[in-house]
Formats: sequence, C-alpha cells, structure tokens
Amino acid sequence: MVQIGGGMSYAACRMTPPSPAFLKTVIDRLPALNGQPWLPLPGGRTNRLWRVGQAVIKAYDPAAASPLFPNSPAAEARALALLGPLGLAPGLIAAGDGWLAYSHVAGRVWQADPAPVARMLARLHQQRPPGFRPVASGSAALLAQAQAIAAACRTRLPPAPPDPGIPPVPGPCLIHADAVAGNLIDGPGGVTLIDWQCPASGDPTEDLATFLSPAMQWLYRGSVLTAQETGAFLAAYPDPAVTARYLRLRPLYRWRMAAHCLWKADRGAPDYAQAAAAELAP
Repeated sequence: MVQIGGGMSYAACRMTPPSPAFLKTVIDRLPALNGQPWLPLPGGRTNRLWRVGQAVIKAYDPAAASPLFPNSPAAEARALALLGPLGLAPGLIAAGDGWLAYSHVAGRVWQADPAPVARMLARLHQQRPPGFRPVASGSAALLAQAQAIAAACRTRLPPAPPDPGIPPVPGPCLIHADAVAGNLIDGPGGVTLIDWQCPASGDPTEDLATFLSPAMQWLYRGSVLTAQETGAFLAAYPDPAVTARYLRLRPLYRWRMAAHCLWKADRGAPDYAQAAAAELAP
C-alpha cells in the first residue's frame, strides 16, 4: 500500500468522502443524484472516483500528471463524447470544472484472457478524430522522450537501447495512452476502456506497449503476463504490421516505462521502484 503525505495510505485517501462544496457543485448540475449515496470506487492511481446511482463522478487531481501520463478533464470529456456511443468508453453525462460524470460500466476489472483486449484496441485504433494531442512517434522521438524522463530521475537506469531507426507512424490514430489492466472493464458487452484523461493521436503500438508492460501489469494486476499470454494478445490483434512494429520498438518502450516508474518512485510511490525492476527484467 502506497504511503502519501501525513502518513495516510493512498487507498485511505481515495476512500475519503467528497467535500460538501464538491457534492453541492455536482448535485446542482445533476439534481437527479440528490439523496443517493456516494460510494468510493477503487481503481486508478491518479484521480478520485465515486459511484452515485448509475453515474460515476470523477474528481481530478491536477498534481497527479506525469511526463508520460497527462491528466486532462477536457480531453477525457471529448473522448467519452466521441467513443461512448461506440461502446469503446463510458458515455459522458456531464463535465464541470475539474470533474466529470459518466455512465457506470457494468463488469469487473480485467484479469485474464488478453485476446478480447487486443480486439478492442484494434477497434479503437480505427478511429482518427482530429484535435487530440500528438505524442512521440518513431524510435528517435521515443528515445528522446525516454531520456528526458530518465534525466529527471535520481536513480540511474542502465544504458538506453540503441535507436533502431524506425520512422514515425505514417497515419496516427486515436490511442488511449494509458491502457493498463486497471482501466479495462470486462463486462457483458465486452471490454471497455475507462480513465480517458490522457488520450492522444499517435502510434497504435503505444497502447500495445502499455498493456503488455510488465511494470503496469504488476502494478494493476499483481503479476506480469506470461509469454503465452503475450503471444495470445499479439496473435489476436488483427494487424500484423502493427504487432511487428511493436516488437521492434519494444526495447525502447520498456526502457521508457522503467524511467517513468523511477520518476514516480522518486516522488513518493515506492511500489513503482519494484515495477521498474519488473520492466527491466530480461
């Protein structure tokens, strides 16, 4: 359990009730929720969530953004409005200053069988709406981004892998950019992505790398994927050109993720140091 300021655990902080002022702000906007209990939801490590009836209320922590994972309420609201009708995200109900409400997705946090995740990501990667932030694409840009994150870490990483000379993706698509196990709800209608606070226009291999990341699997699921599970995921993704590109970029993605984990560990999240070790393991 992560310890944060004042000795309070991360989990305990997330379980605190909403402030009266925040509750009033939401109820004034959504009066149908008046009188319903606010049930804290576990899950992500960035913002606070409550279930209120059939809605989820999300309050953003502006200080929780990292160099790799931004935290934008406006970007999430736009993604939900576009993708909710497609079943790729929850439906947007309302958005306010530093908060939003979206429809509750029935199901459980994903734990096993990576094939449906691969197929869902492939559906997402067919979307190309304009207006989302561009992210690093191509091996040179990935390496430069990773080195910048590593330079901000107190702990030194092993040398970066060599640049394989892979150009930027020719046709950027919409990516979730935080497709970790904790952001995947496995329900009756299939797998749905939640926590859209850092969507982007970029390389589909970014989502593959985040989902397959040993560090992220360990943090959110408690264990890394086996070689068989990784193979099943890659076999289920229907575009072999994307999976081949991912395999060539994988050493850079893993080194960048290790740098991100050490950046987090330096700032008071000690479990990320263990996650970095998982990412750097052979």
